[in-house]
Amino acid sequence: MLEIRDLNVHYGAIHALKGISLTVGDGELVSLIGANGAGKTTTLHTISGLLRATSGSITLDGADLQKVPANTIINLGLAHVPEGRHVFASMTVEENLKMGAYTLRDAKRVAANMEKVYGHFPRLQERRRQLAGTLSGGEQQMLATGRALMTDPKMVLMDEPSMGLSPILVKEIFKIIRELHESGITILLVEQNAKMALSVSDRAYVLETGSISMEGPAAQLAEDDRVRKAYLGA
Repeated sequence: MLEIRDLNVHYGAIHALKGISLTVGDGELVSLIGANGAGKTTTLHTISGLLRATSGSITLDGADLQKVPANTIINLGLAHVPEGRHVFASMTVEENLKMGAYTLRDAKRVAANMEKVYGHFPRLQERRRQLAGTLSGGEQQMLATGRALMTDPKMVLMDEPSMGLSPILVKEIFKIIRELHESGITILLVEQNAKMALSVSDRAYVLETGSISMEGPAAQLAEDDRVRKAYLGA
C-alpha cells in the first residue's frame, strides 16, 4: 500500500532523513521506532505532505504523494494522528469528529462514520457534548484517533500515541490500536515506547539518526539483543 524509496529530507543544512526505504502492506501494522531526534516524526510529516522531500519517492497505492498538495492527500485515503493530539479544545467532541469529515459532502456517510467511531470509542459517545479541552489525555488521544477515522481512510499514520499518558492509559490506547488493526485498518505507528509498539506490530523498522538500521518481523526485533539493549531496557 505505502512504498517509500531512497527518501532524503533536509532542514536547511541538516540531513534529517538519509535515503530511507520502507513499505507497509495492505492491512499491516508497521512500527517505526527509535530515539528522540532519529527522524520518526519527520518521516510521517513527509508522507502526509507537511514536509517536502529533497529526493526519493513516496507512493500510496501507486499514487505519487509528492505531487499531491498536503490538504488533498486525505482524499487518497491517508489520515494522520499527530504527535500531541491537537484537538480543538473549545469545540465539543462531536464537533471535533465532524471536523475530521470536512472533505465529505454526504451527510449520511458522515453520520455512519461517526457511529463507527463511537463503536471503537464508546467513551467519546458518552462525552460527545463535552468540550474537547476538558477531556483527559487518554480521551483526547481517542478523539484525535477517531477524528482521523472519520473519512474511512485506507491507512492511518499515528505519531507517539502514548506520549504523556499514564501506564494504565498507555495499555488502553494500545488495546485500541490492536483492535483497529484487527478490524482491517492499515497503520504506520511511530512510537518511542518500543516494547508496546513491537507487541502490537506485524513488522518494524529501527530508525537511527535519519537512517534505517534494522528491519524485520516485530517479534524477531523484540528478541534482538541490540534492540533490547537500546530500546527495551534490557
